[in-house]
Amino acid sequence: MTRIDHSIQFSRIGASELELLPLGFGGSWFVPYSSPGEEDANLLAAMQAAYERGVRHFDTGAGYGKGHSEELYGQFIRDRRDQVFIASKSDPAESTAAAMYAEVEGSLRRLGVDKIDLYYIHWPRTGRDMRPVMEGLERARAEGKLGAIGVSNFGVAEMQQVAEIGKIDAHQLGYNLIWRYAEEDAIPYCREHGIKVVTYSTMAHGILTGKFARDPGLREGDQRHRILPFRPDVWPYVHEGVERLKAMAVELDRPLAHLAIRWTLARPGIDSVVIGGRNREQVVAVTPALSGPIPAGIFDRMTAISDEIVKHVPNLGNVFGRMA
Repeated sequence: MTRIDHSIQFSRIGASELELLPLGFGGSWFVPYSSPGEEDANLLAAMQAAYERGVRHFDTGAGYGKGHSEELYGQFIRDRRDQVFIASKSDPAESTAAAMYAEVEGSLRRLGVDKIDLYYIHWPRTGRDMRPVMEGLERARAEGKLGAIGVSNFGVAEMQQVAEIGKIDAHQLGYNLIWRYAEEDAIPYCREHGIKVVTYSTMAHGILTGKFARDPGLREGDQRHRILPFRPDVWPYVHEGVERLKAMAVELDRPLAHLAIRWTLARPGIDSVVIGGRNREQVVAVTPALSGPIPAGIFDRMTAISDEIVKHVPNLGNVFGRMA
């Protein structure tokens, strides 16, 4: 298990009895590859590495790899079910209780479990009443098939709508040094209503590893072309700010990825971050982020740099510029 700094707080989500490190492992990157057997082995090895280092929160989704990610997660947790907290999510095409209930049933089958600890409505649907979707989840919870219910990528009005029907236990949202718009409304709402905030994209799609040059060199077809910080009119400002953050990392002799995780966990209202990894080596590299103290004043300096970056990243609702 990774030795963690004394400042790191464990947490619980919903009615779970498990105390969780504020670090989860996520499989959102999973898509079919040309060598699926090799990729399956890599993902399973990455999960094992996370588990060995104290991670017990594992996050996937019905839409990842057309359900194959859930199948692999089910394979991994089979012999350690009572020791892990499993979260999944879905956004059915039809915003009905029956459709969402059917999604839960499908996830249970693929995961090979009787109960999912946390299940999110993955995306809201603009202009649609999402309360029936919440009805489907509350039905599943009442039947003991879900331990907790969450939403993902929701705004305040959308959370208020579904809260008329059931209890929101967690909100998973994109948040990092480059994308912070949730600070304006979603995070304060969650704090006020006792909703745990779980962040994804903590590395900003790899940007906060510091690996991209002034010309990011994205290949044709790379999904990051759709990510707002990579937009040609935005990227120069992002790159400049990241270079300043990299200099701080050198000063502290720690990877920038570690600082990005610790900064996020230090922010008001953030309870947990979900990290990803394509293989064991990537997970081994990032999990030590929770070890060792961060000197006083570092987070304030990082926030000041972040303040300059986010001025140039337009708020289009989410980092994907996606219309729900």
